[in-house]
Amino acid sequence: MKHRIVVLGAGYAGAYVAGNLARRLSAADTEVTVVNAEPVFVQRLRLHQLASGQEIEAPQLADVFAGTGIRLRLARVTAVDPERQVVAVADGDGELGYDTLLYTLGSTVADHGVPGVAEHSFHVTSRPAALRLRDRLDSLGERSEVGSVLVVGDGLTGIETATEIAESRPGLSVTLIARGELGAPLSTGARTHLRHACHRLGITVLEHTSVEAVEATQVLCADGTALASDATVWTAGFAVHPIAAASGLEVTENGRIVVDRTMRSVSHPNIYAAGDSAHAIGDNGRPLPMSCASAGYTGMQAMQAIMGDLTGHKIPNIKLGYLGNHISLGRRDGILQMVDDEAQARPKYVGGRKAARIKSGILKMSLWTTSHPTFGLPKRKHHLADVPKTPAEKAAASTEKTVA
Repeated sequence: MKHRIVVLGAGYAGAYVAGNLARRLSAADTEVTVVNAEPVFVQRLRLHQLASGQEIEAPQLADVFAGTGIRLRLARVTAVDPERQVVAVADGDGELGYDTLLYTLGSTVADHGVPGVAEHSFHVTSRPAALRLRDRLDSLGERSEVGSVLVVGDGLTGIETATEIAESRPGLSVTLIARGELGAPLSTGARTHLRHACHRLGITVLEHTSVEAVEATQVLCADGTALASDATVWTAGFAVHPIAAASGLEVTENGRIVVDRTMRSVSHPNIYAAGDSAHAIGDNGRPLPMSCASAGYTGMQAMQAIMGDLTGHKIPNIKLGYLGNHISLGRRDGILQMVDDEAQARPKYVGGRKAARIKSGILKMSLWTTSHPTFGLPKRKHHLADVPKTPAEKAAASTEKTVA
């Protein structure tokens, strides 16, 4: 019987790993199935552009995986049962069995328990959500009076969303709400650059403001202020899907799967995790942030670990670094902020059109490598080795060898 590898999610990490495994492992020994709710590859890093009204590339996953032998199953994952080694999916066919599971379901918007976020706000953590926001912005643009857009949250997603909407739709009034100082994690020069960009784009910035409730036409702040809003965009952090926690896997308080250095679940050795779903410790001793870069590093490490475990080859350590942030400020401006080993902003930064070009290049590279997951890899197929696959099996095999 073939060894069944199931990959949950086809984002930056899942699509890359699935393509590599399918091409590098012998089809006579293994079968790779990818489960994804969307039929296209979603460029998560560019969803704020999609929401603002721009068209972004969305390659069909069937085309991405063409010729690899991957089985693509378009369905929403509803549960994982590690004891029975099955995944429940909402496509009418019930369950899908696995021998090795890679969990890369990513993240969604975090409402932090604020009333009204789910009912009355928009977000940009999925393609359907971004298109819903775009439709709302279109309707505001058709009115005679100026529509007001409130972006709650001044993290990278909030900054990029506010600046993109302000540049693409100058007829709207855009306000960015920051809990603390705008751009606090950035260097002094980068913060100044960010403020100038917001001023240039006509964005109103409200600092040291906490939102306590979201209503249909306004948000309520902790100081009692009510801010009118025709469209409230919630960008105040991310949350992982509750599936992993509900499955019995060892997870952190926020539901991320606890993994070892090879991205293997510390509680279930035939399950790996990568991307936002994984609580991985970087080379600096700190948890890797939820980001595209982290998805790339953890995805490559998971791929090497699965290959090594199945073929008996040594598992190399992929660099798990956090180098900095690249922030787009519309299409012609940006900030590239590098950080030190303590994840603190370095004094120097790159801004303006040069930073925008660098960010554009990173996005194009991310899309290309995902769409061509086997570029630069050897074409020969690896067959599965007759080796123990789990730590317990390896320990038992080592004991038997010593006794012999």
